[in-house]
Amino acid sequence: MSGLSLYKDKGTWLNRLHPYTKLMYVLAAILIPLTGGKLILFPLVIGCSLILLMTGRVFKQALPLVAFSFTLIIVIFLIQGLFYHRNETPILSIGILTFYREGVLYALRISLNIINMLLSFAVFVLTTSPQDLVEEMEKNGFSPKFGYVINSVFQIVPQMMKTKDTIVDAQRSRGMETEGSIITRVKAFLPLISPVVMSALINTRERAIALEVRGFGRKNRRSYISDRKKNPWDAIVTVVLLLLIFAVILWRVLSWLS
Repeated sequence: MSGLSLYKDKGTWLNRLHPYTKLMYVLAAILIPLTGGKLILFPLVIGCSLILLMTGRVFKQALPLVAFSFTLIIVIFLIQGLFYHRNETPILSIGILTFYREGVLYALRISLNIINMLLSFAVFVLTTSPQDLVEEMEKNGFSPKFGYVINSVFQIVPQMMKTKDTIVDAQRSRGMETEGSIITRVKAFLPLISPVVMSALINTRERAIALEVRGFGRKNRRSYISDRKKNPWDAIVTVVLLLLIFAVILWRVLSWLS
């Protein structure tokens, strides 16, 4: 499964945790800073996610996901720093451009929220087998069709990247220049779009036929090859995360009333 998804089985304690426990962490990592309302909560939760990624030995795999967001973050700082509707206090002038404190702080909150969500989802995606997640969902009464959609979401990006690499290798063997200046790379990238998209559509059709052959639409109760054993840490981590969520919500409510 690791070849078709971002999941990496490193044999760490994070791999052994139940998928629902890691989903609870994602929920807590997103809710705690948003509910708490304090900017300092974002770096704290981001730090927790970084520690988890490092102890799970998937930190390097998470770096491209974060690097991908920096273009969006730069755009957010430019737009909000210059044009935020509450801008009043200038803090930096570059030529005719003036950045304001209110817009920069607002952009900082949005950017930290984006990084926080990416890292928390990275903890889940990089340490959770899609097959384990889908099986646990089906055991708890979810429709197999819903499980298939979830499984496809995990697999579609790695599968398209693998297809892209195969096509690039084929184009190189035919003498196409794929490295060099930006213009050369753009010229090499454009012809790849059509084969990658067509390959994805063909794979979807073949997968649909395979599912029908295997009786995907049958209503009979399914059996599973392996039965996932409960980890004692699952209950402890889940309880701690729930307590943190309730504590932050209670603190916010009390701060509103006072």
